[in-house]
Amino acid sequence: MSMTDLLSAKDIEAALSSVKAAESFNYKSFFAKVGLSNKSPDQVKQVFAILDQDKSGYIEEDELQLFLQNFNSGARALSDAETKAFLAAGDSDGDGKIGVDEFQALVRA
Repeated sequence: MSMTDLLSAKDIEAALSSVKAAESFNYKSFFAKVGLSNKSPDQVKQVFAILDQDKSGYIEEDELQLFLQNFNSGARALSDAETKAFLAAGDSDGDGKIGVDEFQALVRA
């Protein structure tokens, strides 16, 4: 399964264009632009499974840093500051990683 099975290629392109500049990533606006905010809980879980590269059941900091590359392999990596802010926003239990329920909440935020 790929992101384009769940999200439109046009929306992905528009969302990635909006975060090309360094330090421009905002998860709320990215999720809205890419169309993830409007997806069902099951579809959000499928996106989570794609983002969970090592299939650990969590999205860890190193996976978050490469978050945009899951949408397009040519996309930039998030900066350390963007990654840490993204993790802090999603990690509601403070374990240093984002689980599927935390990801669902982050998408709906």
